[in-house]
Amino acid sequence: MALTDIEKSFLYDYSLQLLQQDMLTNQLFGASSVGQNLRSLVLGEPVRAATFTNPFEEAISGQLRGDASAVRQASRNVGEAASMMGVARTEMGTIVDALNDMEDMIDKINTGELDGTSAVVQSDFDALRDKITGTISGADFNGIAVLDSSQWGTDQIDANGNVYIQSSKSGGFNITFHSVDTPSSGVAWTDLTGADLGDSGTRATQLGYVQSLQSEMSAILDVYQGKEDSLQSQQLNLESQAQLLDQAAQLRKPSDPDYSLEQLLADLVARTTGTIFDSNG
Repeated sequence: MALTDIEKSFLYDYSLQLLQQDMLTNQLFGASSVGQNLRSLVLGEPVRAATFTNPFEEAISGQLRGDASAVRQASRNVGEAASMMGVARTEMGTIVDALNDMEDMIDKINTGELDGTSAVVQSDFDALRDKITGTISGADFNGIAVLDSSQWGTDQIDANGNVYIQSSKSGGFNITFHSVDTPSSGVAWTDLTGADLGDSGTRATQLGYVQSLQSEMSAILDVYQGKEDSLQSQQLNLESQAQLLDQAAQLRKPSDPDYSLEQLLADLVARTTGTIFDSNG
């Protein structure tokens, strides 16, 4: 049966490809160092060619990976700062709640619902004060007192309530805590006493103390809440930056850092000279 023109053309092209591939293979399997590399691959000999990589791309991708690691560590540091501020904010909430209870107790005494001369009522008032002072002294994050200035002046928190946060390779910032144990209003926690609730005059003074401390502590609570939110947002931004750097490093990295010279030559034989079918169709 006679061949059609299409079949003749196919056989001619395929024969030419086989001839070209055979010529290239013979050349590569010659006595040259290139042939030695290729024979190592095909025959399983112990000699292996140098890895075919781009040192510049490897250096750039390595730098990007290093930057990503540094940014991710900064993100963790800022996250720790946010957690620290969260502890302070939570404890401040406990203090404000106790002051609200103290104000409510005085209001009930003024309306006659409670007896200000009662030892039980006065003891309850003192218990709320002690709860506050205990909260202040016990507010701690990983060994850092976040409310009690009498525990400051350490390697972790300085005498002014500053804690340094490393947020980049070149620097960072301070987060600052208030000395809640010594209120700036001038009212000391020891000024709160249940013994003064029995007399209307001294009870009014106690109410003034409580309201003054309420105002100051509520303001600090709001500050801590805002700082916590800001730090959490900064943490997320840094984590996003680290992910972008990871992606950039992956893009700059050679697709196969172990792609050797003999593998390149084998691909040249099998693909560059042409095949009927390959993995790409």
